Amino acid sequence: MDKGIVIIDFGSQYNKLIARRIREADVYAEVVPCTMPLEEILSKNPVGIILSGGPSSVLQENAFVIDKAVYEQGIPVLGICYGMQLMAHQLGGKVQKGVKGEYGRSQFHINYKSSLFHNIPQKFDVWMSHFDEVAATPEDFVVIGKSGIEIAAMQNEDKKLYAVQFHPEVYHTQHGTEILHNFVFNICQAEKNWKLENFVEHQIAKIREQVGDKNVILGLSGGVDSSVAGVLLQQAIGEQLTCIFVDTGLLRKDEAAQVMETYGKEMNMNIVHVDAKEDFMQALSGISDPEEKRKIIGRRFIEIFDREAEKLDNVDFLSQGTIYPDVIESQSVKGPSATIKSHHNVGGLPEYMKLQLVEPLRELFKDEVRQVGEALGISKTQVMRHPFPGPGLGIRILGEVNAEKIEILQNADAIFIEELRNAGWYEKVSQAFVVLLPVKSVGVMGDERTYAYTAVIRSADTTDFMTATWSRLPYDLLDKISSRIINEVPGINRVAYDISSKPPATIEWE
Repeated sequence: MDKGIVIIDFGSQYNKLIARRIREADVYAEVVPCTMPLEEILSKNPVGIILSGGPSSVLQENAFVIDKAVYEQGIPVLGICYGMQLMAHQLGGKVQKGVKGEYGRSQFHINYKSSLFHNIPQKFDVWMSHFDEVAATPEDFVVIGKSGIEIAAMQNEDKKLYAVQFHPEVYHTQHGTEILHNFVFNICQAEKNWKLENFVEHQIAKIREQVGDKNVILGLSGGVDSSVAGVLLQQAIGEQLTCIFVDTGLLRKDEAAQVMETYGKEMNMNIVHVDAKEDFMQALSGISDPEEKRKIIGRRFIEIFDREAEKLDNVDFLSQGTIYPDVIESQSVKGPSATIKSHHNVGGLPEYMKLQLVEPLRELFKDEVRQVGEALGISKTQVMRHPFPGPGLGIRILGEVNAEKIEILQNADAIFIEELRNAGWYEKVSQAFVVLLPVKSVGVMGDERTYAYTAVIRSADTTDFMTATWSRLPYDLLDKISSRIINEVPGINRVAYDISSKPPATIEWE
C-alpha cells in the first residue's frame, strides 16, 4: 500500500463501509484484523489509521485490543464506536456500561472546535449503535461533541487522536462522508491514489498468478456478480474458464432459458447447463429452517461443481461471484466480524470441498461491481440488473419449499418486476422481489370464500447493500401490482408491502 488509510477490524458489520467511503474519494484504504502486529501495520506506510466499531465490550476479559504504541507513532488515529471506547480505555480514560443503550438515529451536537468537524453544522443526525460509553476522557483529551451521552466525541489534537461514538460511514449519519474526508484529507493529508481501474488490472494479474495453467469453473447464475466475475476471468485466463449454470428449480420465471440465450449464444461463453431441479427439491424436502436451507443449497452446489469438474481436464479451481456484503454478513474473513447469516457462497461451503476458490470480487460492494462490469464492457442492462441470491427462491419462500410454492412465487415476482419496468421504477430502486409467507388467510373472490397464501413485496434503496431503506413506490403502482398478483396468480389472496429498513431488518427475509 502506498500512503493510504488502514482500518483496524474489531468486528463491526460496517468496517468495510469505512474503506468504501475512503476509496470513493480516490484514496486507497485497506481493512486488516486487529490481531495484525503493529510492525506489520506500520510496514504498509499508512498516512492514517482508523479503529473500527465492533460488537464486543472493552470491559470484557478477552476484549479485542491493539498495541497501545499505535497512539505514539505520530500517525493520525480515528476511533469509531468500539474504537473510541478502546482508545479511551487504553489511554487511561473511563469506559462504563450505559444506563441505557443508544441505537439508531440520534442528534449530535458539536461543542468544541475541531478539524474533524470542519465546515460541519453544529447539530446533525448520526447513527448510533452502542451500550457502553466513555464516562471520562484520557488526560489531555477534550470533549468535542455530545448526543444522548455527554461524551460522544473526543480529541487530542496535539497527538492527532480523534474519536466518535457514532458511525460516520453509514448513510444514516448526516455529513458522515464529510467527516471522514476531513480526517483523510485535512488531518492525514492523504493523496488521491486509488482508481477502480487499478483494481481490474490488479485482479487480472492476481488471477493469472493464482491459477497458472490450471482450469477454472465458474458458477454462472446470470446475475451481476457472477457475470462480472466471469468476464473478468475470461479476460485473465481465456479458454481456461468453463462456466457452469445450474438450474436449481429455484430461479426466477424463465431464468434458465434467458441465461443460456444471453451468455451462451449472444456472448459466446463456454457454458455447461446442468438441470438439477430434482436434486434440489429432494434435498430441501421437509426443511423449514432458513440457515439449514442455505447450507443445504450451498453444499448441493459444491457437490454438483465437483461432479462436473471431474468431467473436465486439469480443473483445480472454482470461481464465485462473492462480494463483500456476502462475506461480512457470513463470517469474519479479515477480523472478528459478528455473523449475521450464512451466505451460500461463504457459510454453506463444506470443509471437504475438492476445488480451491477464486473470488475476484470479494473485496467490492455492489455498486463497485457494477462499475467494474461497465469498465469490462458488459451492457448496462445486464450490469444494472437487480441482485438475486444464490439460494434463489429457496430463501424467498419462508418455511418449506415445494414445487407449488415455487410456481406461485415465480409468477408473482414476474408481475412485480414487469410493473416496475413498465412504470420506469426498475432502475430507480436497488432490489425488488416478492416473498411468499407460510401463512394463509381468508379472502373473497367473486362469491367464493378463499383460503390462500400471503405475498409480501419488497423494494429497497441502497448504494452498498450494507444499509438500505424501503422504496417509496407510488400508491397507484402498489395498487396495480397488488391487483394483478391477486387476480392472476392462483394461490395468493393477500399482498403486503415491506416498509422495513436495514438495519434493523435485512433486505432478504431469510
